[in-house]
Amino acid sequence: MKKHQLGTSDLVISEIGFGTMSLPQDEKEAIRLVHEAIDQGINFFDTADLYDQGRIESVLGKAIKGKRDDLVIATKVGNHWEQGKDGWYWDPSKAYIKEAVKGSLQRLGIDAIDLYQLHGGTLDDPIDETIEAFEELKQEGLIRYYGISSIRPNVIREYVKRSNLVSVMMQYSLLDRRPEEAVLDLLHEHHISVIARGPVAKGLLSEKGLDKIPANGYLSHSPDELQKTIEQLLEHVKPRDLSQVALRYVIDHPAVATAIPGASRLSQLLDNAKAAQLEPLNQAERDSLRQLTPALFYDQHR
Repeated sequence: MKKHQLGTSDLVISEIGFGTMSLPQDEKEAIRLVHEAIDQGINFFDTADLYDQGRIESVLGKAIKGKRDDLVIATKVGNHWEQGKDGWYWDPSKAYIKEAVKGSLQRLGIDAIDLYQLHGGTLDDPIDETIEAFEELKQEGLIRYYGISSIRPNVIREYVKRSNLVSVMMQYSLLDRRPEEAVLDLLHEHHISVIARGPVAKGLLSEKGLDKIPANGYLSHSPDELQKTIEQLLEHVKPRDLSQVALRYVIDHPAVATAIPGASRLSQLLDNAKAAQLEPLNQAERDSLRQLTPALFYDQHR
């Protein structure tokens, strides 16, 4: 599988990664999926301390035991929760970040986190304090690099100006092309890589997408619009698989280092991995796919 450098870091990651949020509850099955992903050439695994209150980090930690050297592990921080208590609150403080990293390291069973990401963010945050926490963790050797997970252009621009982040995770797909008009070019110019989550839009961009249309639509797409768009895409990409073309569309943007679809079943994982075998989409193909998918624009946080 092709790999890309993550921003200005020395991390080299598979163009298709693995988002662990939807790992199955059955631990043995979850570990089997991670091992199969590694066998498919995937070396980038993204998780978060918030996912199932740390359980997902622990499962991933068990799955990568003995395989750590070949992998790039990313996790996230900022949603403050306590073991055994319900609920969480946003806490991007230096004190919390430097405390929370210890729990993630322990659950993952590793000495250092390759990519530590702020799990959200607003302009009201103590941004300089947050950056200071990440920089200190780098100096202490507990993390190698840091990034943010955000869909807010105004927040992203602040971190681009003030920090040494190497990546920004954001939702990006054919059904959510907002990053194209707001931040992708900016990040590419600054050599900051995009980690694209939601590349198949909760399964809407798949062969079974018509069966997954929510009653209230998706983002600002109405159910009727979604049906028309998905039908046109399915016809347009034949005989290729829609989910694989959708992944290819995202991966082929020069700002994107990796796309991280989730997988709760082996068949999903194998379908995702096959996207790496597709030829990159040429400009004409990208343009035709754009014409079939209505553009969205950020109306907040600009």
